[in-house]
Amino acid sequence: MGLFQILEVDCSTLNPIISVLKHGFMPIIQIGIPIILIVLGSIDLGRAVIASDDKEVKAAQSRLIKRCIYAVAIFFVVTIVQLLTSLLGNTQSAETGNQDANKWWECWKAA
Repeated sequence: MGLFQILEVDCSTLNPIISVLKHGFMPIIQIGIPIILIVLGSIDLGRAVIASDDKEVKAAQSRLIKRCIYAVAIFFVVTIVQLLTSLLGNTQSAETGNQDANKWWECWKAA
C-alpha cells in the first residue's frame, strides 16, 4: 500500500501545499540564501579592507571563500534532492510494479 492509498489523498488536495513548497520556499532556499551569504561575505571583506589590517583582511577572505562554497552547495542541494527523489521513486515503482509508488513525483511535477 502506498502513502497516497493510506491517506486517501490525491494531487488536487496536495496541490496548494506542493505549489507553496515548489514555488515559494524552494526558490528562497536555492537563490535567496546564497545571495545573502555572498553579500554578507563581501560586506565583511569590505570592512576588513577599510580597516587596513592585513590579518583581518586574510580572515575576511577566508570567510568569504567559505561562504561562497556554502552558497554553491546550497544552490545545488535542491537540484540534487529532486534528482535523487525522482530516481528513488522511479526505481521503487519499477521494482514493485506499483504505480502508486511514483504518484507523489507526478504530483510534484504537476504543481
